Amino acid sequence: MARTIAKDHDQKRAQILKSAARVFAREGFDRASMTQLARECGISKANIYHYYDSKDAILYDILETYLRELRDLICGIELDGLSSEERLHKVVAETLLAYQGVDDEHRVQTSGLSALPEEQQKVLRRYQRDMVEFVSGIIAENAPQRIASDGEKLRSATMSVFGMLNWYYMWNTGAGAKAREDYAAVVSNLTLGGLTKI
Repeated sequence: MARTIAKDHDQKRAQILKSAARVFAREGFDRASMTQLARECGISKANIYHYYDSKDAILYDILETYLRELRDLICGIELDGLSSEERLHKVVAETLLAYQGVDDEHRVQTSGLSALPEEQQKVLRRYQRDMVEFVSGIIAENAPQRIASDGEKLRSATMSVFGMLNWYYMWNTGAGAKAREDYAAVVSNLTLGGLTKI
């Protein structure tokens, strides 16, 4: 007879993912054990296996959930009625605000994605590409035609924006919304100014 799913199954699953991200970020995926993950979650090792059969499955679920939700949030930002400059400012600010509270997931994404099988990596990289293409389109709206039509330069500008945003957590852990909005304005203004010079 099939085991029934507890009413709080999804909540416990989310707790496992959050706790596991903390362990993977702190210890590294390779060094972390299911025993450590269970201890961090405050549940038994047997109980964690009720939700996941391996730490690889946990790693994939952390990254799939994180990147899919981040992609959906960023690519779903409401931009109607805004000028091209306002659209860039809003997308950059909302992206940095979306990173708030997920430093561990961000570290795991940076260091752990390559530990997954190629097919799973493809799914996750698709989410990343969707975000890059969306932001690239906003940057192209603000760039001179010679940049907007030059794929290599447009990609360089786009990845520079993500580079500035992605490493914010390294030296500003725990920054609040106001600090993030202020830094996002710096990134947007640097980008808008730099697009006329590359």
